[in-house]
Amino acid sequence: MHILDRFKLTGKRLFITGGSRGLGREMALAIAEAGADVVLVGRDAVSLAATAADIRKLGRMAVEMPGDVSQPAECELICQQVLERHGPIDILINNVGGRRINVPLAEQTLAQWQQLMDLNLTSTFLCMKHLGGAMVKRGTGGRIINVASISGMVANRDIGGRSYEAAKAAVIQLTRAAAADWAPHRVTVNAICPGGFMTAPNKRWSAEHPEVIAKFREQIPQGNFGQPEDLGPLAVYLASDAARYMTGAALVIDGGYTVW
Repeated sequence: MHILDRFKLTGKRLFITGGSRGLGREMALAIAEAGADVVLVGRDAVSLAATAADIRKLGRMAVEMPGDVSQPAECELICQQVLERHGPIDILINNVGGRRINVPLAEQTLAQWQQLMDLNLTSTFLCMKHLGGAMVKRGTGGRIINVASISGMVANRDIGGRSYEAAKAAVIQLTRAAAADWAPHRVTVNAICPGGFMTAPNKRWSAEHPEVIAKFREQIPQGNFGQPEDLGPLAVYLASDAARYMTGAALVIDGGYTVW
């Protein structure tokens, strides 16, 4: 077998949350280019349609599912519909998430805390429960990729909303625990931990707080932020047979930010 054949995803099907924009879009496009069909869920129908159209240009099937997985009841319904209408799912990427607020811990309300936990953690749990559980039951293996963050390992400087750090740390540990449980079933579970990437929310933050972004950039050994397309090759690796022996890993991609 040629080494590049191990990265092919022909005949596989991906389900990705938050797959229409930013990091999710680039991972979906990369996995489609490697041969997989894609089921996308996101809140914005326009960006969903645009990403789905780009996937179809690659010769792959794309299914658009408008929805908000940060709402637990809606997330469970989406998972059930995916399995009934578009299964089986071979690759699950839990990408949806975000900080969304800049509120000091002592001022954060319980409602804000729960909202951010549902967005970053509960959605990951529910998709793993339903779609990962279906992989285990099917008995033919599968790949789960959870998008955590270096914020699950370090505290970000000069910003509030510490529910984000707490949720992403929990995603990393959920990844490890599920990896141990599901390894005998050939379902691998790994996490990607991005550092600073110039997604739309970070571009907005940069415009509002340029001094914070400038300080962040100075602390990156490579000297600049990552671009969303940098995540595509890593997602393809983790989704493919090339990564069959990797599970329970939390892979940092941050330009060296966390090394000092």
